[in-house]
Amino acid sequence: MSEAIEIETSDGVRLGATLFRPRGTARRAVAIQGATGVKQTYYAGFAAYLAERGFGVVTCDYRGIGRSRPATLIGFGATMRDWAERDVPAAFDFLERALPEARLLAIGHSFGGQIYGLLPRRERIAAALLVGAQSGYWRHWRGGQKLGMWAFTHVAIPAVTRIQGYAAASRIGMGEDLPAGVALEWARWCRHPEYVVGVLGAHADYARFRAPLRIVAATDDRYAPLEAVQALLKLYPSARGEIRRVAPQDIGVQRIGHFGFFREQFRDTLWREAADWLGRY
Repeated sequence: MSEAIEIETSDGVRLGATLFRPRGTARRAVAIQGATGVKQTYYAGFAAYLAERGFGVVTCDYRGIGRSRPATLIGFGATMRDWAERDVPAAFDFLERALPEARLLAIGHSFGGQIYGLLPRRERIAAALLVGAQSGYWRHWRGGQKLGMWAFTHVAIPAVTRIQGYAAASRIGMGEDLPAGVALEWARWCRHPEYVVGVLGAHADYARFRAPLRIVAATDDRYAPLEAVQALLKLYPSARGEIRRVAPQDIGVQRIGHFGFFREQFRDTLWREAADWLGRY
């Protein structure tokens, strides 16, 4: 059973969200943190599956995205730090109130798995499953992709965003349009060897995240090459971390990529394995 709701952040922003309830009492509750520019609806099938497995689940759109988008993004103040320090904690706060008997778990897709060191009360997360999460530092890519990442983060994003007043990602097939502050901050993180941790000097905060952490990394994910995934794991030095590499041929498909994990076709493979892993905590 799913219910469209709104979640209010600590600074008074109302986020569009969805609560998925299991049939019985939820002993575990999951907040799904989406990728940059990806609406919560993309995760609805997986969230419903987790509810079938007995988990309570909440998805939400970060400010500026989907049901949390204002009439215009021009002049709309939002940053990635707002997403991490205000929007994501609000989702966990909601779960604590709605399902007080449940242990809190996290699922982070790409950007969603990069920011646990920035969360207030990060210690309440019992375990975190990351999908396609990586450090965005441009040198972690190889060959032409490295050159592309350099140009994208050093030139294209800063220039286009400042000209347009927002990042029109939808025009080039890269998800939803982004508030200017989000796009510019992400590009800045990608220019630093230690990504978000280095830019913000957040080493101590990330070292305080100690929950079990698994990164599911598809071998054909061009947005999260192995070097970038490994670099992210190093940013969580105290976490009980592991990388679960998955090749498409291992599960009888031709492609997984950066977004495939959340497709219904993986219900009996990747989804089942993920729910089993989360169910340990």
